Amino acid sequence: MGIISVENTDRLYWLGRYTERVYSTIKIFESRFDSMIDVTEQEYLEFCKSQDIPNIYRSRDDFARKYCFSLNDENSIFSNLMRAYDNAIVLREEIGSDTLSYIQLAVYAMNQAALSKAPLIGLQKVTDNLVAFWGMADDDIDESQIRNMIYVGKLVERIDLYARLKEKPEKLRRATRRLVNRIDKSTMRYNPKTLAHVNYLVQLEEPPYDTLIESIEELVG
Repeated sequence: MGIISVENTDRLYWLGRYTERVYSTIKIFESRFDSMIDVTEQEYLEFCKSQDIPNIYRSRDDFARKYCFSLNDENSIFSNLMRAYDNAIVLREEIGSDTLSYIQLAVYAMNQAALSKAPLIGLQKVTDNLVAFWGMADDDIDESQIRNMIYVGKLVERIDLYARLKEKPEKLRRATRRLVNRIDKSTMRYNPKTLAHVNYLVQLEEPPYDTLIESIEELVG
């Protein structure tokens, strides 16, 4: 097993976080698209608040376009995908060209979706390529340490998003169980007491979501 630098450990972790962030926010956007556009303006305002995103949008339509596709919006789905891409390019040697290619295909699909009259179909292609990326990472990356670093980032991001959206406790528990199974195998530096606290919080019938967000963000590093 080769030695992975602290810098590349951080990149692998954030590659996992950014790919999960893109995947999950697309799924959330798809599920809420109709109500955001056709039912109530309050829907997208509440979404921005839950994700701690400043409301820089002029309208629901402006939100739908910029939040998905604007590279000038640092919180947009596209901006987060490009952060994943930037990390993946630097990590080509660690993750392999075949694994990297699915991030590249996701960027291509996002560009196509931005030009499409049916953007939700294009966004589905983005998520399909991210699923393929994770599958290829598991299948093609020989170093289990590298795979687990990516997945630790992925699961930390998932727990963070679930907590912000106040998802059901069982979804939080499942993601936390998977994180516990991966984090020691990754050899990443983390605070065991913080992990134990996260695990305790998600077992509660009504988790204190704000406290959980604070704890999961302090776990690694």
